[in-house]
Amino acid sequence: MRFKLTLQTLTILVFVFTASMGFARDYIIFSIAQDLPMGFDNEIVKKNYYVNIGKQQGVDQGTQLDVFRIVSRQDPYGDKKMYNFKVKVGELEVLHTEENSSIGILKNINKDEKSPYFEINNFMIGDRVSVKVK
Repeated sequence: MRFKLTLQTLTILVFVFTASMGFARDYIIFSIAQDLPMGFDNEIVKKNYYVNIGKQQGVDQGTQLDVFRIVSRQDPYGDKKMYNFKVKVGELEVLHTEENSSIGILKNINKDEKSPYFEINNFMIGDRVSVKVK
């Protein structure tokens, strides 16, 4: 009887721990560091973008990451439903990677006439990242 109870408990624990590994995880920009602007003409302010994706997720130096922003808008005329849009903002290039985090720099920002308008036309903390698929 005791063996059966232990086996059931062990089975439940294994299920709980393996089931939690199957959930998709959101990878985001969690911090941004930049040079201090000095006010020179044509000055380029360098920025580092810190993301919570790294070697364990297959990211190495030189990996390209797509950056997306989730834009939420409510339809005020219909059923008042909230719509979420996952819009590509640009791309990062990884300079340095650790087990579960990386440092990237700006590779490309989508600023052409066919890109949606954003209040902040650069990467922000909370923007989602994923490995670029070629």
